[in-house]
Amino acid sequence: MLKFASRYSRIGKFTPQEVAFMEEIFYQNPDIHGFYGKRTIPSITTKINKKDVVKIPHTGHYLFRGHSKKSYKRVISDVGKSLILTSGVRGVPKQMNLYFNKIKRTGGNISLASRSLAPPAYSYHSVGDFDVGKIGWGYKNFTVSFITTKEFWRLRQLSYISMRYTINNKEGVRFEPWHVKII
Repeated sequence: MLKFASRYSRIGKFTPQEVAFMEEIFYQNPDIHGFYGKRTIPSITTKINKKDVVKIPHTGHYLFRGHSKKSYKRVISDVGKSLILTSGVRGVPKQMNLYFNKIKRTGGNISLASRSLAPPAYSYHSVGDFDVGKIGWGYKNFTVSFITTKEFWRLRQLSYISMRYTINNKEGVRFEPWHVKII
């Protein structure tokens, strides 16, 4: 991430203060912001091996080879082709970017951001979970409206997956009916 940024003038090299802020966010205990999930990535420099992931056609997203990919294929087979992968594997740079953008959209409120998006060291997308949605629904897939779809109700009937962020979950994250927990 640091090398990438320094090579592109539109981004530019991170300042020492920016790097320190990223490290602080990554390594601090997120309990202070109301997020109670488990750490999934040990180090800010942890990389996801490209050999361990596969791009899912027509989605623009990647899944881990093996269990995640097999589970996704099975979900599509059982739920139907109207379901699509909306987010897959997320390494540190992607999760950090999503998290910082969420903080920005919440006016700098890290606690509010942490209740709707896992901090960079705590995303289950780094260990196999993924998000799904209904084809053609766009952003509505990431709202509670997703529970009104037949795709959601078919997902709920499957025994080999689960919903990670249920209503009033112990991690402190908002209800995410689109987030598939790999069992």
